[in-house]
Amino acid sequence: MAANINKIVLAYSGGLDTSVILKWLREEYQVPVVAFAADVGQEEDWDKVRAKGMATGAEKVIISDLREEFVRDYVFPAFRANAIYEGSYLLGTSLARPVIAREQVRIAEAEGADAVSHGATGKGNDQVRFELTYLALNPRLTIIAPWRIWDLNSRTKLMAYAEKHAIPVPVTKEKPYSSDENLLHISFEGGILEDPWNEPEESMFKLSVSPEKAPDTPTYIEMEFAGGNPVAINGEKLSPAAMLARLNTLGGANGIGRLDMVENRFVGMKSRGVYETPGGTILRCAHRDLETITLDREVMKIRDSLIPRYAELIYNGFWFSPEMKLLQRTMDNAQETVNGVVRLKLIKGNCIPVGRKSDQSLYQESFATFEEDQVYTQSDAGGFIRLNALRLTIQALVEKKR
Repeated sequence: MAANINKIVLAYSGGLDTSVILKWLREEYQVPVVAFAADVGQEEDWDKVRAKGMATGAEKVIISDLREEFVRDYVFPAFRANAIYEGSYLLGTSLARPVIAREQVRIAEAEGADAVSHGATGKGNDQVRFELTYLALNPRLTIIAPWRIWDLNSRTKLMAYAEKHAIPVPVTKEKPYSSDENLLHISFEGGILEDPWNEPEESMFKLSVSPEKAPDTPTYIEMEFAGGNPVAINGEKLSPAAMLARLNTLGGANGIGRLDMVENRFVGMKSRGVYETPGGTILRCAHRDLETITLDREVMKIRDSLIPRYAELIYNGFWFSPEMKLLQRTMDNAQETVNGVVRLKLIKGNCIPVGRKSDQSLYQESFATFEEDQVYTQSDAGGFIRLNALRLTIQALVEKKR
């Protein structure tokens, strides 16, 4: 083991894996370990997490409330860009990792630690997301990734280690999957979901009712935006975290936001994931709809062409990269006119925009009307069409000559 390590900050959840890691770090490195837990909106008994961390050997347990920061500085910027990975995934886990890792680095610096550790496995994306953030923000920190160096490579071995070291393990029926939760979503992977033919069990879902069991009567809401960010629902101003929580409640009650997909992990393998993102689904739907009346056509084309690359950077863990900063500035510049209100109908798994208005709307009824108007000369369209068809006309003449 590295002899120059004096203190470690561990990203800690209180679950089996990180509890074992906490004890293992103390045993292997013989230095103080600070257990850091991040509140990003998951359902958790934080008093129990703190008590368990201290009982397992932590020098200190630090719990940081990152909910507002997470939504304001990570979720909202991504949704201003309409970020979506491989056409479906709204990046719930991907967006939470940089805010957690950034706080972990801050705590390491404040506590005088020279190493950081995490519980991500060597097969997944999270190891990359955590470590790219560590290296971008403080490359002097030593990174310890136990799953890549220890021999506790199965749940059976973890349980045996926990029993040997008197680490409390809940005596409950094992969930047939793993899950990760924050204010934006909850994800389910592994276990019975590893066979992509298996339909998820209804009892698994936590944030939403099934569309079949959602109310038959629609829920109507009005969302107000300023600079591409949601600021009010039905006229009520809400903080970023409160806004997303409210949208989760509304979406979940109407069966909105479920996703079952096979995605491409950054490390190379395909992985099946099931997600619940009720609030994020509503937010993206409303935001894109408002853009239809507030964004210039060519600006929208260029911005949309950048979305796959932007989303890929988030998914792969490059939130703090130079190219991400460049793209974020570009995305935000396009949002200066995205101000207004969208009216939505939520019904049985569907989020349907039914109205939109803005003081900066580029939609002008006087131009678009099918009735008589005084602003558009229809005969101008003939020359417009002929000029756009000129290359097609020349091509046809050449082919005919052949």
